[in-house]
Amino acid sequence: MENLHIDQHISHKYNEELEDIGNKVLTMGGMVESQCRLALEALIEGDSGKAEVVATGDYKINKLEVDIDKECTDILARRQPTASDLRFILTVIKTITDLERIGDEAEKIGRFALKLANSHEPRSYYTDILHLGDTVIKMLHDSLNAFARKDIEMAVEIASRDPEVDQEFERLSRMLMTHMMEDPREIRDVLRINWCARSLERVGDHSSNICEYVIYLVKGMDVRHISLEQIQERVGKNKHDR
Repeated sequence: MENLHIDQHISHKYNEELEDIGNKVLTMGGMVESQCRLALEALIEGDSGKAEVVATGDYKINKLEVDIDKECTDILARRQPTASDLRFILTVIKTITDLERIGDEAEKIGRFALKLANSHEPRSYYTDILHLGDTVIKMLHDSLNAFARKDIEMAVEIASRDPEVDQEFERLSRMLMTHMMEDPREIRDVLRINWCARSLERVGDHSSNICEYVIYLVKGMDVRHISLEQIQERVGKNKHDR
């Protein structure tokens, strides 16, 4: 959190308000990351206790999202921010939305983990899911660092990992589909495992979104809905033109 850089203003109170919002975003991000890690552990270990904690703990994240959103609305009304300050507030609003959705995905995994606690599915599936989970949680962690540091090079690098996550999820889904065809008795539990993998893949998507917001925050460029190659080209050209 100490790395969070906020442009300084004449009003000390305004500085504090912006810094407080930024720090709360990072706090929310830390909570979401912990929920994801706990959900993954619950699934891999078959730990119903951890699964229960994740499945019932999402309200804390939701409350923080509402609190931050209210603070942003208040600053928009009172301070009428412009330029980089306005981009910062808009970035925060978008970022906490994605963080809340990541929390929802963690909650889903927790609920499925509860139902899978006594499953006898092959452990190889869980090995693959563990790798996928570690990858996307690292993406989430790094995207929060990119936000804190306003580091667009880091943001682009993190976003470039998302296609690999998609490919890994598709491979796992094909493997699970094959198993369901071979043993229809296991369809219900295998579907649950696949839904957990889908939730993890979505964590990667939301983390990539946060990186796009970081680029918007720093450069004022909207890079949503364009290819990674176009993002790299625009960021690189903008950096060269400075």
